Amino acid sequence: MAAVVGPDPLFGLRNNFYVGAYQGAINSSEIPNLSPDDAVERDCLVYRSYIALGSYQLVISEIDSSAATPLQAVKLLALYLSSPNNKETVISSLHEWLADPAVGSNPILRLIAGTIFMHEQDYNEALKHTNAGGTMELHALNVQIFLKMHRSDYAEKQLRVMQAVDEDHALTQLANAWLNLAVGGSKIQEAYLIFQDFSERYQMTSLVLNGKAVCCMHKGEFDEAETLLLEALNRDAKDPETLANLVVCSLHLGKPSSRYLSQLKLSHPEHTLVVRASAAEEAFDRAVQTVG
Repeated sequence: MAAVVGPDPLFGLRNNFYVGAYQGAINSSEIPNLSPDDAVERDCLVYRSYIALGSYQLVISEIDSSAATPLQAVKLLALYLSSPNNKETVISSLHEWLADPAVGSNPILRLIAGTIFMHEQDYNEALKHTNAGGTMELHALNVQIFLKMHRSDYAEKQLRVMQAVDEDHALTQLANAWLNLAVGGSKIQEAYLIFQDFSERYQMTSLVLNGKAVCCMHKGEFDEAETLLLEALNRDAKDPETLANLVVCSLHLGKPSSRYLSQLKLSHPEHTLVVRASAAEEAFDRAVQTVG
């Protein structure tokens, strides 16, 4: 007789994390009677929530060398994000662990590796560790990586795999929205409806508000997008995507955007928009000097 599978004790915690309700995930993490494996996964989600909130040092100080491999991997992510000076050491450690047959196949380690190499824009290296899938998070990360590579055809294949496993899973829905945004056209409204559904089913977060706002911008509804983004800014004044989207939105509305760009430069100097803006400014200065 098949074993009866009980309710997933981490269901609520996971969904809070997936939709960007990081403080909510932390606050709901006191779950009794977890198995050892579930307890490690719970701790990983809690520490990843702290990382998403920028509390890198808390994670670094609390995870010691005796912790399980998934937690050590999460600590590597905190180290990587906490300072550019740590990048080389973290990537070296990652390669070492991934090459170790005893721990290299751990799904959380592969997920963190994919995340770090995606940050490095080394998409081929990221896919080496994520492409085999195995968990919904790894499939969702593959969708993100393929979209960054402008390969929506491969992203769609990953989405099909996720839909076959669980069509209603929060990550399947999110991946579907990301793909619809990338494809554009009539798919934008489908993406908007997914984010709208999220805003009704889950806690309203910067992630969901940004999703809706980007859909509005694609549809040319910049006033509506600005309203959503200002609400997101009220929730998290340093969220890089909110600030970046406000820069774009303000430019389309003919409003000043320099304050949002300055905030983004201060809090996230390596953000793509900051890097591109700096490169454009340098190119302009060089052109002016040539003319002069």
